[in-house]
Amino acid sequence: MKASEIRDIRKMTPEQLNEKLTGLKKDLFYLRMQHATNQLDNPVKIRETKHDIARVKTVLRELSASGKQ
Repeated sequence: MKASEIRDIRKMTPEQLNEKLTGLKKDLFYLRMQHATNQLDNPVKIRETKHDIARVKTVLRELSASGKQ
């Protein structure tokens, strides 16, 4: 994920972040299913998606700690 994408995540509202988190979790599920059935071309996508989920959760945690949520 590029620095500009991380900045975009920080500009999102908590509702948008929750929607993005839900989408990333769905993506991770489908990637795991593809990996289990040997249809996944690039297994690194699983790790990247996990990192993206962690980034979104971190921003959500920061927002809740600062009281902006």
